[in-house]
Amino acid sequence: MKYIKFKYVSLFLSLSIVISSCVAEDDLIQVDPNNDAVDSFWADDQDALQGVNAAYGSFLTDGTYMRSTPLLLDLKGDDCRSNSPWGAMYNVGRFNSNVADAAIYGWAYETYYQGIYRANQVLDKVPGIAMENEALKNRILGQAYFLRGLYLFHAVNMFKNVPVPVELAAFYPQKTEAEGWAQVIEDFKMAADMLPVSYTSGISGLDLGEVGRATKGAALAYLGKAYLFTQDFTNARDAFKAVIDLNVYALVSNYRDNFTDKNENNSESVFEVQFSREAGGVDLGWGGAPQSGWGKTSARAITYGPRAFGWTDVQPTWTLFNEFHEEATIGGEVDPRLDATMFYNKPGGMMLYGQDFATFYGNNPSDLNDLFCRKYQNSDGEYANEYDWRSGINERLMRYSDVLLMYAETLNETGATASAYTYIQEVRDRVNLPDLSVTKPGMSQAEMREQIGHERFLEFALEGHRFDDIRRWGWLEDTNKLNWLKSRDAEYATYSEGREFFPIPQLEIDNNPGTTQNLGY
Repeated sequence: MKYIKFKYVSLFLSLSIVISSCVAEDDLIQVDPNNDAVDSFWADDQDALQGVNAAYGSFLTDGTYMRSTPLLLDLKGDDCRSNSPWGAMYNVGRFNSNVADAAIYGWAYETYYQGIYRANQVLDKVPGIAMENEALKNRILGQAYFLRGLYLFHAVNMFKNVPVPVELAAFYPQKTEAEGWAQVIEDFKMAADMLPVSYTSGISGLDLGEVGRATKGAALAYLGKAYLFTQDFTNARDAFKAVIDLNVYALVSNYRDNFTDKNENNSESVFEVQFSREAGGVDLGWGGAPQSGWGKTSARAITYGPRAFGWTDVQPTWTLFNEFHEEATIGGEVDPRLDATMFYNKPGGMMLYGQDFATFYGNNPSDLNDLFCRKYQNSDGEYANEYDWRSGINERLMRYSDVLLMYAETLNETGATASAYTYIQEVRDRVNLPDLSVTKPGMSQAEMREQIGHERFLEFALEGHRFDDIRRWGWLEDTNKLNWLKSRDAEYATYSEGREFFPIPQLEIDNNPGTTQNLGY
Protein backbone atom coordinates (compact mmCIF):
# COMPACT_ATOMS: atom_id res chain seq x y z
CA MET A 1 0.00 0.00 0.00
CA LYS A 2 1.19 3.49 -0.73
CA TYR A 3 2.00 6.04 1.93
CA ILE A 4 -0.48 8.80 1.14
CA LYS A 5 -4.24 8.31 1.38
CA PHE A 6 -7.13 10.58 0.45
CA LYS A 7 -10.76 10.85 1.42
CA TYR A 8 -13.20 13.44 0.14
CA VAL A 9 -16.34 14.24 2.11
CA SER A 10 -19.27 16.60 1.71
CA LEU A 11 -19.51 20.40 1.63
CA PHE A 12 -16.78 22.26 3.56
CA LEU A 13 -14.70 19.11 3.87
CA SER A 14 -11.45 19.20 1.97
CA LEU A 15 -8.70 17.17 0.47
CA SER A 16 -6.78 15.29 3.13
CA ILE A 17 -3.34 13.89 2.47
CA VAL A 18 -2.44 11.39 5.13
CA ILE A 19 1.08 10.16 4.59
CA SER A 20 0.73 6.82 6.32
CA SER A 21 -0.36 3.34 5.38
CA CYS A 22 -2.23 2.72 8.65
CA VAL A 23 -4.88 5.27 9.58
CA ALA A 24 -8.49 5.13 10.76
CA GLU A 25 -11.22 6.28 8.41
CA ASP A 26 -12.37 8.91 10.94
CA ASP A 27 -8.93 10.49 10.80
CA LEU A 28 -9.45 11.23 7.12
CA ILE A 29 -12.45 13.50 7.71
CA GLN A 30 -11.57 17.16 8.04
CA VAL A 31 -13.03 20.62 7.89
CA ASP A 32 -12.00 22.63 4.85
CA PRO A 33 -9.12 24.92 5.96
CA ASN A 34 -9.63 27.00 2.83
CA ASN A 35 -13.15 28.08 3.77
CA ASP A 36 -13.12 31.35 5.72
CA ALA A 37 -16.56 30.63 7.19
CA VAL A 38 -15.26 27.71 9.22
CA ASP A 39 -14.22 29.42 12.46
CA SER A 40 -13.39 26.21 14.26
CA PHE A 41 -10.38 25.41 12.11
CA TRP A 42 -6.71 26.18 12.87
CA ALA A 43 -7.16 25.21 16.51
CA ASP A 44 -4.71 22.35 17.13
CA ASP A 45 -1.89 20.25 15.73
CA GLN A 46 -4.27 18.05 13.73
CA ASP A 47 -5.72 21.13 12.00
CA ALA A 48 -2.22 22.39 11.24
CA LEU A 49 -1.24 19.08 9.68
CA GLN A 50 -4.43 18.91 7.62
CA GLY A 51 -3.85 22.47 6.47
CA VAL A 52 -0.46 21.63 5.01
CA ASN A 53 -1.94 18.41 3.60
CA ALA A 54 -4.32 20.58 1.56
CA ALA A 55 -1.31 22.40 0.11
CA TYR A 56 0.10 19.05 -1.02
CA GLY A 57 -3.29 18.35 -2.61
CA SER A 58 -2.68 20.91 -5.32
CA PHE A 59 -0.12 18.51 -6.81
CA LEU A 60 -2.83 16.07 -7.79
CA THR A 61 -5.19 17.98 -10.07
CA ASP A 62 -5.08 18.51 -13.81
CA GLY A 63 -3.12 21.74 -13.67
CA THR A 64 -0.14 20.16 -11.96
CA TYR A 65 1.12 16.59 -11.92
CA MET A 66 -2.07 14.78 -12.78
CA ARG A 67 -1.44 15.88 -16.38
CA SER A 68 -0.70 19.49 -17.39
CA THR A 69 2.65 20.27 -15.74
CA PRO A 70 4.53 17.27 -17.22
CA LEU A 71 3.23 18.27 -20.65
CA LEU A 72 4.36 21.87 -20.27
CA LEU A 73 7.80 20.80 -19.04
CA ASP A 74 8.35 18.06 -21.62
CA LEU A 75 6.98 19.22 -24.95
CA LYS A 76 9.42 22.05 -25.65
CA GLY A 77 12.43 19.78 -25.33
CA ASP A 78 14.18 18.06 -28.23
CA ASP A 79 13.62 14.70 -26.52
CA CYS A 80 9.91 14.55 -27.34
CA ARG A 81 7.30 15.62 -29.88
CA SER A 82 3.53 15.83 -30.15
CA ASN A 83 1.09 15.11 -32.93
CA SER A 84 -1.91 15.49 -30.65
CA PRO A 85 -5.17 16.41 -32.38
CA TRP A 86 -5.77 18.85 -29.53
CA GLY A 87 -4.34 22.20 -30.60
CA ALA A 88 -3.55 23.39 -27.08
CA MET A 89 -1.27 20.39 -26.62
CA TYR A 90 0.07 20.19 -30.16
CA ASN A 91 1.21 23.80 -30.04
CA VAL A 92 3.16 23.66 -26.77
CA GLY A 93 6.24 22.12 -28.35
CA ARG A 94 5.91 24.40 -31.35
CA PHE A 95 6.13 27.48 -29.11
CA ASN A 96 2.71 28.55 -30.29
CA SER A 97 0.43 28.52 -27.24
CA ASN A 98 -2.62 30.67 -27.90
CA VAL A 99 -3.26 33.74 -25.75
CA ALA A 100 -6.96 33.37 -26.51
CA ASP A 101 -7.04 29.75 -25.29
CA ALA A 102 -5.46 29.16 -21.87
CA ALA A 103 -6.08 25.40 -21.89
CA ILE A 104 -3.27 23.47 -20.20
CA TYR A 105 -0.93 26.38 -19.42
CA GLY A 106 -3.71 28.42 -17.82
CA TRP A 107 -4.80 25.46 -15.72
CA ALA A 108 -1.23 25.07 -14.49
CA TYR A 109 -0.95 28.76 -13.64
CA GLU A 110 -4.21 28.66 -11.69
CA THR A 111 -3.23 25.57 -9.71
CA TYR A 112 0.21 26.87 -8.79
CA TYR A 113 -1.45 29.85 -7.16
CA GLN A 114 -4.02 27.64 -5.49
CA GLY A 115 -1.13 25.75 -3.92
CA ILE A 116 0.62 28.98 -2.95
CA TYR A 117 -2.57 30.27 -1.33
CA ARG A 118 -2.97 27.09 0.69
CA ALA A 119 0.66 27.22 1.80
CA ASN A 120 0.23 30.87 2.79
CA GLN A 121 -2.74 29.93 4.96
CA VAL A 122 -0.53 27.52 6.87
CA LEU A 123 2.21 30.13 7.24
CA ASP A 124 -0.36 32.68 8.44
CA LYS A 125 -2.43 30.52 10.80
CA VAL A 126 -0.17 27.83 12.24
CA PRO A 127 2.21 30.14 14.18
CA GLY A 128 -0.78 31.17 16.32
CA ILE A 129 -1.76 27.62 17.26
CA ALA A 130 -0.65 26.53 20.70
CA MET A 131 1.11 23.20 20.16
CA GLU A 132 3.03 21.21 22.75
CA ASN A 133 5.18 19.70 20.03
CA GLU A 134 7.12 22.71 18.72
CA ALA A 135 9.22 20.47 16.48
CA LEU A 136 6.04 19.29 14.74
CA LYS A 137 4.94 22.91 14.27
CA ASN A 138 8.31 23.74 12.70
CA ARG A 139 8.07 20.75 10.36
CA ILE A 140 4.60 21.83 9.24
CA LEU A 141 5.80 25.38 8.61
CA GLY A 142 8.86 24.04 6.83
CA GLN A 143 6.68 22.02 4.50
CA ALA A 144 4.56 25.09 3.77
CA TYR A 145 7.68 27.07 2.83
CA PHE A 146 8.84 24.19 0.63
CA LEU A 147 5.50 23.85 -1.14
CA ARG A 148 5.13 27.59 -1.68
CA GLY A 149 8.66 27.64 -3.04
CA LEU A 150 8.00 24.75 -5.40
CA TYR A 151 4.73 26.12 -6.78
CA LEU A 152 6.36 29.51 -7.22
CA PHE A 153 9.38 27.85 -8.82
CA HIS A 154 7.09 26.49 -11.53
CA ALA A 155 5.29 29.80 -11.96
CA VAL A 156 8.48 31.85 -12.37
CA ASN A 157 10.18 29.21 -14.48
CA MET A 158 7.30 28.91 -16.95
CA PHE A 159 5.72 32.37 -16.90
CA LYS A 160 8.65 34.66 -15.97
CA ASN A 161 7.10 37.83 -14.46
CA VAL A 162 4.41 36.71 -12.04
CA PRO A 163 2.82 37.70 -8.72
CA VAL A 164 4.79 36.63 -5.65
CA PRO A 165 2.26 36.19 -2.81
CA VAL A 166 3.86 35.89 0.60
CA GLU A 167 0.79 36.77 2.66
CA LEU A 168 -2.98 36.47 2.47
CA ALA A 169 -4.34 39.42 0.52
CA ALA A 170 -6.87 40.26 -2.17
CA PHE A 171 -4.40 41.57 -4.73
CA TYR A 172 -0.90 40.52 -5.70
CA PRO A 173 0.97 42.71 -8.20
CA GLN A 174 3.13 41.27 -10.94
CA LYS A 175 6.82 41.06 -9.99
CA THR A 176 9.99 40.76 -12.00
CA GLU A 177 11.59 37.42 -12.77
CA ALA A 178 14.47 38.30 -10.43
CA GLU A 179 12.06 39.07 -7.58
CA GLY A 180 10.32 35.76 -8.17
CA TRP A 181 13.54 33.76 -8.04
CA ALA A 182 14.64 35.63 -4.92
CA GLN A 183 11.48 34.53 -3.11
CA VAL A 184 11.83 30.95 -4.33
CA ILE A 185 15.34 30.85 -2.92
CA GLU A 186 14.25 32.37 0.37
CA ASP A 187 11.43 29.83 0.74
CA PHE A 188 13.71 26.87 0.11
CA LYS A 189 16.26 28.27 2.58
CA MET A 190 13.56 28.49 5.25
CA ALA A 191 12.35 24.99 4.43
CA ALA A 192 15.87 23.52 4.59
CA ASP A 193 16.36 24.98 8.05
CA MET A 194 13.06 23.64 9.40
CA LEU A 195 12.61 20.22 7.78
CA PRO A 196 13.91 16.86 9.03
CA VAL A 197 16.15 14.54 7.06
CA SER A 198 13.54 11.80 7.45
CA TYR A 199 10.08 11.17 8.91
CA THR A 200 10.82 7.56 9.79
CA SER A 201 13.21 8.18 12.70
CA GLY A 202 14.45 10.93 14.97
CA ILE A 203 11.09 12.70 15.27
CA SER A 204 7.87 12.39 17.24
CA GLY A 205 4.37 13.59 16.49
CA LEU A 206 1.46 13.08 14.12
CA ASP A 207 3.72 12.88 11.06
CA LEU A 208 6.01 10.11 12.33
CA GLY A 209 6.45 7.47 9.62
CA GLU A 210 4.71 9.49 6.92
CA VAL A 211 6.96 8.94 3.93
CA GLY A 212 6.27 11.33 1.07
CA ARG A 213 6.51 14.65 2.89
CA ALA A 214 9.13 17.24 1.95
CA THR A 215 12.47 16.73 3.69
CA LYS A 216 15.64 18.72 4.29
CA GLY A 217 17.22 16.94 1.33
CA ALA A 218 14.36 17.97 -0.97
CA ALA A 219 14.57 21.58 0.17
CA LEU A 220 18.35 21.71 -0.30
CA ALA A 221 18.12 20.07 -3.73
CA TYR A 222 15.55 22.59 -4.93
CA LEU A 223 17.50 25.43 -3.35
CA GLY A 224 20.49 24.33 -5.38
CA LYS A 225 18.36 24.08 -8.50
CA ALA A 226 17.00 27.60 -8.00
CA TYR A 227 20.55 28.92 -7.60
CA LEU A 228 21.59 26.99 -10.70
CA PHE A 229 18.75 28.48 -12.73
CA THR A 230 19.90 31.96 -11.70
CA GLN A 231 23.55 31.24 -12.59
CA ASP A 232 24.70 31.40 -8.96
CA PHE A 233 26.99 28.41 -9.33
CA THR A 234 28.84 28.79 -6.04
CA ASN A 235 25.74 28.70 -3.86
CA ALA A 236 24.24 25.98 -6.05
CA ARG A 237 27.37 23.87 -5.61
CA ASP A 238 27.23 24.24 -1.84
CA ALA A 239 23.55 23.29 -1.67
CA PHE A 240 24.03 20.16 -3.78
CA LYS A 241 27.05 19.15 -1.73
CA ALA A 242 24.92 19.50 1.40
CA VAL A 243 22.43 17.01 -0.09
CA ILE A 244 25.22 14.57 -0.87
CA ASP A 245 26.69 14.97 2.61
CA LEU A 246 23.40 13.94 4.24
CA ASN A 247 24.39 10.38 3.22
CA VAL A 248 20.80 9.24 2.89
CA TYR A 249 20.48 8.97 -0.90
CA ALA A 250 21.84 6.44 -3.37
CA LEU A 251 21.10 5.44 -6.94
CA VAL A 252 18.93 2.35 -7.30
CA SER A 253 20.56 -0.44 -9.29
CA ASN A 254 17.68 -0.76 -11.78
CA TYR A 255 17.14 2.52 -13.65
CA ARG A 256 13.56 1.57 -14.54
CA ASP A 257 12.61 1.36 -10.86
CA ASN A 258 12.34 5.16 -10.96
CA PHE A 259 9.30 5.06 -13.26
CA THR A 260 7.00 2.26 -12.08
CA ASP A 261 4.82 1.66 -9.04
CA LYS A 262 6.98 -1.23 -7.82
CA ASN A 263 9.79 0.60 -6.00
CA GLU A 264 8.47 4.02 -5.07
CA ASN A 265 9.98 6.35 -2.47
CA ASN A 266 13.25 4.50 -2.97
CA SER A 267 16.79 5.53 -2.05
CA GLU A 268 17.12 7.64 -5.21
CA SER A 269 13.93 9.60 -4.62
CA VAL A 270 14.58 13.05 -3.17
CA PHE A 271 10.99 14.18 -3.71
CA GLU A 272 8.07 12.61 -5.53
CA VAL A 273 4.34 13.21 -5.90
CA GLN A 274 2.29 10.38 -4.41
CA PHE A 275 -0.36 8.77 -6.63
CA SER A 276 -2.38 5.65 -5.84
CA ARG A 277 -5.14 3.57 -7.44
CA GLU A 278 -6.28 2.41 -4.00
CA ALA A 279 -6.99 5.77 -2.36
CA GLY A 280 -10.25 7.71 -2.68
CA GLY A 281 -12.75 7.31 -5.47
CA VAL A 282 -12.29 6.61 -9.16
CA ASP A 283 -12.74 10.11 -10.63
CA LEU A 284 -9.87 12.32 -11.71
CA GLY A 285 -9.35 15.73 -10.16
CA TRP A 286 -9.89 18.15 -13.01
CA GLY A 287 -9.68 21.22 -10.79
CA GLY A 288 -11.85 23.37 -8.59
CA ALA A 289 -13.26 22.33 -5.22
CA PRO A 290 -12.46 18.70 -4.32
CA GLN A 291 -15.32 16.29 -4.98
CA SER A 292 -16.27 13.20 -3.01
CA GLY A 293 -15.55 10.88 -5.94
CA TRP A 294 -12.01 12.05 -6.60
CA GLY A 295 -9.21 9.55 -6.36
CA LYS A 296 -5.52 10.34 -6.43
CA THR A 297 -4.45 8.92 -9.73
CA SER A 298 -2.64 10.36 -12.71
CA ALA A 299 -3.56 10.83 -16.36
CA ARG A 300 0.09 10.92 -17.43
CA ALA A 301 0.13 7.27 -18.54
CA ILE A 302 -2.84 7.57 -20.90
CA THR A 303 -1.66 10.93 -22.26
CA TYR A 304 1.82 9.59 -23.08
CA GLY A 305 0.62 6.05 -23.85
CA PRO A 306 1.65 4.05 -26.96
CA ARG A 307 -0.78 3.83 -29.85
CA ALA A 308 -3.81 1.67 -28.99
CA PHE A 309 -2.82 1.64 -25.29
CA GLY A 310 -3.21 5.38 -24.67
CA TRP A 311 -3.66 8.68 -26.51
CA THR A 312 -0.05 8.96 -27.80
CA ASP A 313 -0.09 12.74 -27.34
CA VAL A 314 3.62 12.66 -26.52
CA GLN A 315 6.31 10.60 -28.26
CA PRO A 316 10.11 10.43 -28.09
CA THR A 317 12.14 11.98 -30.92
CA TRP A 318 14.40 10.01 -33.22
CA THR A 319 17.17 12.33 -32.07
CA LEU A 320 16.83 10.85 -28.61
CA PHE A 321 16.71 7.30 -29.96
CA ASN A 322 19.86 7.86 -32.03
CA GLU A 323 21.79 9.52 -29.20
CA PHE A 324 21.27 6.47 -27.02
CA HIS A 325 23.27 4.54 -29.62
CA GLU A 326 26.27 6.87 -29.68
CA GLU A 327 28.12 5.11 -26.86
CA ALA A 328 28.01 1.42 -26.07
CA THR A 329 28.28 -0.07 -22.60
CA ILE A 330 31.47 -1.73 -21.38
CA GLY A 331 29.96 -4.99 -22.64
CA GLY A 332 29.31 -3.55 -26.10
CA GLU A 333 25.55 -3.27 -25.61
CA VAL A 334 23.13 -0.40 -26.19
CA ASP A 335 22.63 1.94 -23.23
CA PRO A 336 19.96 0.14 -21.14
CA ARG A 337 18.20 3.44 -20.44
CA LEU A 338 16.90 3.30 -24.02
CA ASP A 339 14.60 0.37 -23.29
CA ALA A 340 13.45 1.95 -20.02
CA THR A 341 12.61 5.20 -21.83
CA MET A 342 10.80 4.13 -24.99
CA PHE A 343 9.09 1.34 -26.89
CA TYR A 344 10.37 0.57 -30.39
CA ASN A 345 10.72 -2.33 -32.80
CA LYS A 346 13.71 -3.79 -31.02
CA PRO A 347 15.67 -6.57 -32.71
CA GLY A 348 14.98 -9.64 -30.64
CA GLY A 349 11.62 -8.35 -29.49
CA MET A 350 10.08 -6.01 -26.93
CA MET A 351 6.94 -6.47 -24.86
CA LEU A 352 4.38 -3.80 -24.01
CA TYR A 353 1.19 -4.40 -22.04
CA GLY A 354 1.64 -8.14 -22.48
CA GLN A 355 1.93 -7.82 -26.25
CA ASP A 356 4.93 -8.31 -28.54
CA PHE A 357 5.68 -4.95 -30.18
CA ALA A 358 6.47 -6.35 -33.65
CA THR A 359 3.44 -8.63 -33.68
CA PHE A 360 0.98 -6.07 -32.32
CA TYR A 361 1.99 -3.34 -34.78
CA GLY A 362 2.90 -5.72 -37.60
CA ASN A 363 0.01 -4.71 -39.85
CA ASN A 364 0.66 -0.99 -39.40
CA PRO A 365 4.08 -0.01 -40.82
CA SER A 366 3.89 3.56 -39.49
CA ASP A 367 3.44 2.37 -35.91
CA LEU A 368 5.83 -0.53 -36.34
CA ASN A 369 8.56 1.93 -37.24
CA ASP A 370 7.63 4.58 -34.69
CA LEU A 371 8.71 5.37 -31.13
CA PHE A 372 6.48 5.45 -28.05
CA CYS A 373 6.99 6.51 -24.43
CA ARG A 374 7.71 3.86 -21.83
CA LYS A 375 8.57 5.90 -18.73
CA TYR A 376 5.62 6.11 -16.33
CA GLN A 377 3.64 3.48 -18.26
CA ASN A 378 1.87 0.58 -16.48
CA SER A 379 3.15 -1.60 -19.28
CA ASP A 380 4.80 -4.62 -17.67
CA GLY A 381 1.80 -6.90 -18.17
CA GLU A 382 -0.45 -6.19 -15.20
CA TYR A 383 -2.68 -3.79 -17.16
CA ALA A 384 -4.09 -4.22 -20.65
CA ASN A 385 -3.94 -0.50 -21.47
CA GLU A 386 -4.31 2.95 -19.89
CA TYR A 387 -7.87 3.74 -20.94
CA ASP A 388 -9.20 3.88 -17.40
CA TRP A 389 -7.16 7.13 -16.99
CA ARG A 390 -6.08 5.99 -13.52
CA SER A 391 -2.34 5.49 -13.23
CA GLY A 392 -1.01 5.09 -9.71
CA ILE A 393 2.67 5.65 -10.53
CA ASN A 394 4.33 8.32 -8.41
CA GLU A 395 5.85 11.26 -10.29
CA ARG A 396 9.53 11.57 -9.35
CA LEU A 397 10.22 15.30 -9.32
CA MET A 398 13.76 15.20 -7.94
CA ARG A 399 16.05 12.19 -8.25
CA TYR A 400 19.46 11.82 -6.68
CA SER A 401 21.01 11.36 -10.12
CA ASP A 402 19.83 14.91 -10.88
CA VAL A 403 21.59 16.18 -7.75
CA LEU A 404 24.80 14.42 -8.82
CA LEU A 405 24.77 15.80 -12.36
CA MET A 406 23.80 19.31 -11.24
CA TYR A 407 26.62 19.17 -8.70
CA ALA A 408 29.03 18.12 -11.44
CA GLU A 409 27.83 21.07 -13.51
CA THR A 410 28.49 23.52 -10.68
CA LEU A 411 31.97 22.07 -10.15
CA ASN A 412 32.70 22.62 -13.82
CA GLU A 413 31.35 26.18 -13.72
CA THR A 414 33.39 27.05 -10.62
CA GLY A 415 36.69 25.91 -12.07
CA ALA A 416 36.84 22.33 -10.75
CA THR A 417 36.29 20.57 -14.06
CA ALA A 418 38.49 17.60 -13.15
CA SER A 419 36.37 16.94 -10.04
CA ALA A 420 33.16 16.79 -12.10
CA TYR A 421 34.17 13.43 -13.59
CA THR A 422 33.57 11.59 -10.31
CA TYR A 423 29.89 12.55 -10.01
CA ILE A 424 29.12 12.06 -13.69
CA GLN A 425 30.68 8.62 -13.56
CA GLU A 426 28.53 7.63 -10.61
CA VAL A 427 25.49 8.05 -12.86
CA ARG A 428 27.20 6.32 -15.80
CA ASP A 429 28.31 3.35 -13.70
CA ARG A 430 24.72 2.34 -13.02
CA VAL A 431 24.21 1.64 -16.74
CA ASN A 432 27.70 0.21 -17.25
CA LEU A 433 29.06 2.99 -19.43
CA PRO A 434 32.86 3.31 -19.77
CA ASP A 435 34.96 5.46 -17.45
CA LEU A 436 34.64 8.96 -18.85
CA SER A 437 38.03 9.99 -17.41
CA VAL A 438 39.57 7.31 -19.65
CA THR A 439 37.50 7.80 -22.81
CA LYS A 440 37.54 11.61 -22.63
CA PRO A 441 40.32 12.65 -20.26
CA GLY A 442 41.27 16.25 -19.57
CA MET A 443 38.19 17.93 -20.99
CA SER A 444 38.11 21.73 -20.99
CA GLN A 445 35.34 23.58 -19.22
CA ALA A 446 33.53 24.10 -22.55
CA GLU A 447 33.90 20.44 -23.51
CA MET A 448 32.60 19.38 -20.11
CA ARG A 449 29.55 21.60 -20.56
CA GLU A 450 28.73 19.75 -23.75
CA GLN A 451 29.30 16.39 -22.10
CA ILE A 452 26.99 17.27 -19.22
CA GLY A 453 24.35 18.29 -21.76
CA HIS A 454 24.62 14.84 -23.34
CA GLU A 455 24.56 13.03 -19.99
CA ARG A 456 21.48 14.91 -18.82
CA PHE A 457 19.71 14.38 -22.15
CA LEU A 458 19.86 10.60 -21.79
CA GLU A 459 19.43 10.31 -18.02
CA PHE A 460 16.34 12.55 -17.78
CA ALA A 461 14.60 12.08 -21.13
CA LEU A 462 10.82 12.58 -20.88
CA GLU A 463 11.14 13.77 -17.27
CA GLY A 464 10.57 17.48 -17.83
CA HIS A 465 14.19 18.64 -17.55
CA ARG A 466 15.47 19.05 -21.09
CA PHE A 467 13.90 22.34 -22.13
CA ASP A 468 14.74 23.95 -18.80
CA ASP A 469 18.35 22.97 -19.47
CA ILE A 470 18.25 24.32 -23.03
CA ARG A 471 16.89 27.66 -21.89
CA ARG A 472 19.16 28.18 -18.88
CA TRP A 473 22.24 27.27 -20.94
CA GLY A 474 21.45 30.11 -23.35
CA TRP A 475 21.12 27.86 -26.39
CA LEU A 476 18.10 29.75 -27.72
CA GLU A 477 20.16 32.95 -27.94
CA ASP A 478 23.06 31.15 -29.65
CA THR A 479 22.43 31.01 -33.41
CA ASN A 480 24.55 27.91 -33.91
CA LYS A 481 22.90 26.08 -31.04
CA LEU A 482 19.41 27.09 -32.15
CA ASN A 483 20.11 25.81 -35.66
CA TRP A 484 21.44 22.60 -34.13
CA LEU A 485 18.20 22.23 -32.15
CA LYS A 486 16.19 22.78 -35.32
CA SER A 487 18.12 19.98 -36.99
CA ARG A 488 17.27 17.68 -34.08
CA ASP A 489 13.63 18.62 -33.58
CA ALA A 490 11.55 20.15 -36.38
CA GLU A 491 9.27 21.78 -33.80
CA TYR A 492 12.02 24.36 -33.15
CA ALA A 493 11.43 25.81 -36.61
CA THR A 494 8.58 27.88 -35.17
CA TYR A 495 10.45 29.18 -32.12
CA SER A 496 10.65 32.97 -31.81
CA GLU A 497 12.11 35.18 -29.10
CA GLY A 498 10.04 35.28 -25.93
CA ARG A 499 8.21 32.04 -26.69
CA GLU A 500 10.45 30.13 -24.33
CA PHE A 501 7.94 31.28 -21.70
CA PHE A 502 4.21 30.68 -21.77
CA PRO A 503 1.82 33.61 -22.05
CA ILE A 504 0.38 35.12 -18.91
CA PRO A 505 -3.23 33.86 -18.91
CA GLN A 506 -5.64 36.54 -20.07
CA LEU A 507 -7.76 36.08 -16.95
CA GLU A 508 -4.77 37.10 -14.83
CA ILE A 509 -4.27 40.22 -16.93
CA ASP A 510 -7.96 41.07 -16.68
CA ASN A 511 -8.10 40.60 -12.91
CA ASN A 512 -4.74 42.07 -11.91
CA PRO A 513 -4.48 45.68 -13.11
CA GLY A 514 -1.05 46.58 -14.42
CA THR A 515 -0.12 43.04 -15.44
CA THR A 516 1.77 42.99 -18.73
CA GLN A 517 1.94 40.14 -21.22
CA ASN A 518 5.20 38.30 -21.90
CA LEU A 519 7.34 39.24 -24.89
CA GLY A 520 6.30 37.54 -28.10
CA TYR A 521 2.57 37.23 -27.39
